[in-house]
Amino acid sequence: MIALRQPYYDLSPAVYKPMVQALKGLEASPLGSTLIELIFLRVSQINGCAYCLEMHARALRKEGMDQAKLDALAGWKVSQHFSDKERAALAWAEAVTLITEGGAEDAVYEPLLQFFTAQEISDLAFTVSLMNAFNRLAIGMRM
Repeated sequence: MIALRQPYYDLSPAVYKPMVQALKGLEASPLGSTLIELIFLRVSQINGCAYCLEMHARALRKEGMDQAKLDALAGWKVSQHFSDKERAALAWAEAVTLITEGGAEDAVYEPLLQFFTAQEISDLAFTVSLMNAFNRLAIGMRM
């Protein structure tokens, strides 16, 4: 097991607690917890955050997601387990996570308009951004 470098959640509570509150704010999102957790899991796969991978896979199994779908998440582009709506959200999650590679182009953004309201697109952006922030904290501080 890798030792935690710094207990950032205790050392910087004025920053950490609002981040947790932002996550709790997503609980009221019309996106629903399953899609949010799916995005959390995919972002964590891209970033390689083992702690978050376990946490979000566990949450999705608890919500009743089929193990085959979880197993196929890294290959969602070629898997039949994902709806068009989920594909649009996953493409956006990847584009925002890997923003230096493609800049979240219109070709990735525009499909969202078919499936999501303006608020839901905003919530998706926060979902991806917050998970990236938490991944970077967990990986950087070796949680």
